[in-house]
Amino acid sequence: MLAALSIILATFLWALDTLIRYPLVGQGMSAQSLVFIEHMILVTLFLPSLLKNRFKFWNEQVSTLFYFFIIGGMGSALATVAFTKAFTLLNPSLVILLQKLQPIVVIGLARIFLKEQIRAGFWPWAAVALFGSFLISYEDIFPTLSQLDFSHDFVSRSSLFGYLLALIAVVSWASATVFGKKLTAKGFSTTDLMGGRFFFGLFVMIPLVAFQTGPFWGNFDLLDSVSKIAIMVVLSGILGMFFYYWGLKKTSARMSSLLELFFPLFAVALNWIFLGRELGIMQIIGAALLLLSSFVIRWKHY
Repeated sequence: MLAALSIILATFLWALDTLIRYPLVGQGMSAQSLVFIEHMILVTLFLPSLLKNRFKFWNEQVSTLFYFFIIGGMGSALATVAFTKAFTLLNPSLVILLQKLQPIVVIGLARIFLKEQIRAGFWPWAAVALFGSFLISYEDIFPTLSQLDFSHDFVSRSSLFGYLLALIAVVSWASATVFGKKLTAKGFSTTDLMGGRFFFGLFVMIPLVAFQTGPFWGNFDLLDSVSKIAIMVVLSGILGMFFYYWGLKKTSARMSSLLELFFPLFAVALNWIFLGRELGIMQIIGAALLLLSSFVIRWKHY
């Protein structure tokens, strides 16, 4: 149960991160610049650990380094940039809706790469968890979807690119969960996982930043922006990933993916607290279903 609570705590920290991340992007900072600066700070902080364990990483098999590339290059760098960029091309509600596909992708990849056996009782409760997560976002997603112009919003070139980016983020995050689990099974510590993740994330971010269009920084106050990014680094980068990987060591990849659905719940709750957007009855019901299904799956060891 502590492992599940650890992952839930990580999703809460990720939700706190959004209170800073999306305002910065909304003010004009590019997704590439923001994610690059995050990873540069994180790699600097983890540099002593990376240098200490450099021979350990160097002597690993190519497959192990590939796993680190997936959790870092794809899960930490590419997915974050793609998801953030998708918000500028699509209605944010559509991006959130597509993100709900992530547990399905994780379950499929875990069955293939981790050989996780899925008991029959898992499926109905997984469906309840997914349904609960939809209800949590109901008041943001469905009223907005009803106002979309289907002849334009769904088929324009920018929209298609937005869908592609959102799906890249979903597959990348799902892959990072599965291959992060593989690395925990190989005996890597939480510190090793975090250091390797951020290093490979920075490695992938360098060309993404080098070839981006527009200015690197923009018209931002340097001190104010760096201080906000530093807070994000602590919340989602250090604390969030520490609790996530600690919990992932002790739970299945499929269970972890369902627990990650607490992220929209916390995001909605924080909007209520800081932006005055009250929770509706649908969101309360969704939260109850998500809590119930997660508890049953954990209790029954599905």
